Amino acid sequence: MPTAPTRPDALRAVLKQMGVDGFILPRGDEHLGEYVAPCAERLAWLTGFTGSAGLAAVLPDIAAVFSDGRYITQMDQQVDGQAWERLHIRDVPPATWLARHGATCRIGYDPRLISESALRPFSDAGLELVALPANPVDRIWADRPAAPCTPCVPQPEEWAGQSSQDKRAAIAEGLRDAGDAALVLSDPASIAWLLNIRGRDVPYTPLSLSFAIVHETGRVTLLIDPAKVADTTRQWLGDDITIAPPAALEKNLRALSGARVQVDPASNAVWFIQTLEDAGATVIRRGDPCQLPKAIKNRPEQEGSRRAHLLDGIAICRFLHWLDENATDTTELAAAEQLDRFRAASPDYREESFPAISGSGPNGAIIHYRVTPGTDRRLQPNEVYLIDSGGQYPFGTTDITRTVWTGPDAPGADVRDAFTRVLRGHIALARAHFPRGVTGHALDALARHALWEGGLDYDHGTGHGIGSYLSVHEGPATISPVFRPVKLHAGMILSNEPGYYRPGAFGIRLENLHLVQPSPTAEAGRDFLEFEVLTLAPFDRRLIDVASLQENEIAWLDAYHARVFERVAPHLGSQERTWLGVACAPLNAG
Repeated sequence: MPTAPTRPDALRAVLKQMGVDGFILPRGDEHLGEYVAPCAERLAWLTGFTGSAGLAAVLPDIAAVFSDGRYITQMDQQVDGQAWERLHIRDVPPATWLARHGATCRIGYDPRLISESALRPFSDAGLELVALPANPVDRIWADRPAAPCTPCVPQPEEWAGQSSQDKRAAIAEGLRDAGDAALVLSDPASIAWLLNIRGRDVPYTPLSLSFAIVHETGRVTLLIDPAKVADTTRQWLGDDITIAPPAALEKNLRALSGARVQVDPASNAVWFIQTLEDAGATVIRRGDPCQLPKAIKNRPEQEGSRRAHLLDGIAICRFLHWLDENATDTTELAAAEQLDRFRAASPDYREESFPAISGSGPNGAIIHYRVTPGTDRRLQPNEVYLIDSGGQYPFGTTDITRTVWTGPDAPGADVRDAFTRVLRGHIALARAHFPRGVTGHALDALARHALWEGGLDYDHGTGHGIGSYLSVHEGPATISPVFRPVKLHAGMILSNEPGYYRPGAFGIRLENLHLVQPSPTAEAGRDFLEFEVLTLAPFDRRLIDVASLQENEIAWLDAYHARVFERVAPHLGSQERTWLGVACAPLNAG
């Protein structure tokens, strides 16, 4: 097996055998997921880059790795600059780079790893693209792990809030209304929601990797390793769900010859479209119809999220008290492990919802920093520490970021100014009242305004959707400078996480999760929405410049802290409760 420095050349040799000059390798797996099983970590194996978003492009004499602003520093640290160019995907789009360096090359791609939407910029750039029958990385990855095979289990209706039968009936009705015979799903989160199932095939997200074909009758062909599905789960799924192995996927797709079949060109690999069209089916390109109802949480899901956030708030507050006493006697890795132990004290805790981002001092400026034994840093006195983490509970998913000062001295004015501007943006978004029908794009500037006034900004979105015991990053709604035509609906859960990052010095991010709710504040005849804050943990008052806050901002923060204390304090020990009382005291109380 080739060593890391020789892997690009080993790949080039295989590409030559396959009759192509170059190759596009996205980060995702066959399900285009954010978190993938070890057997699908091809980008990490080939390049060393472990971020959850990225792409590599290999040509005969040059290669590059691309990612977004969250991972630029991490990419510079992990990827060999002698073998790879390391580029910001927005500043130098991969298609532009390939057109510049490989305009006359035949560029191979694995049609099972890239969507039609993601492939389009490459074809629009005039590149000669070749769909390969197998992934060339797999030919040189000799010790590639086996595919996961964990049990597929039911998600009880008391937590799902709606039966699978009712969900399937609604999707099937939509198919019939559109005159379509079937729908193809390759997103395991959509399948998990539709069938009320969960699994442990990928880290951090309770998914059972599978594909599904939903028919206009409401029947579903679930293409999954049969070894994952115990008899009890088969019985629970019912007679309308047919189990077939993934190897039968192409056969089942070709059986739809002559039919109208819905495929989401963004969430399904282009291979599905190519296979269906080759079989004579009419492909109807339409968004995944499970995404929006999955994002709009029903009442049991909303209550489950509140329950999960109370458990999470207890763990976070215990951790922040512990950190207050041990900040300079711990390391980034040890602190993250300690937080996980506090969460694990609840019997309902399942696992982290993503790898904790535990960054002190300059490491906090790496937006999606992932501490390892090799990068682990001891927290120092008088510096900024950022901890972004989340938990999976069977009735809800959490995600929270807090930024704290290690002390013992007071923070400098520049750090307090930056923190307070981030906090003011967070409060502005939390206090927002907005008309029904507004998109997240329209709200994004609220979180940035205070930063912009100081000439500051951050290179990531402000908010993402959250699943219900599913993915911590869930579509289709976002709060971002990038426009997406997805309206915010009551029942959606979104993060509120403005930040500021000073490379080589510190990072600041403040994140709560919000549940969109109907607002009583509206003119007669108009419907407005607002946010209910789910997260329960104090903000570090040592970093707040109270004099810079407006009265309404102080009032919001005092009310939020009072609610944190009311909900969390009864579940803490006496010393933790005393600490929380000080942390949640009104700002003008000192």
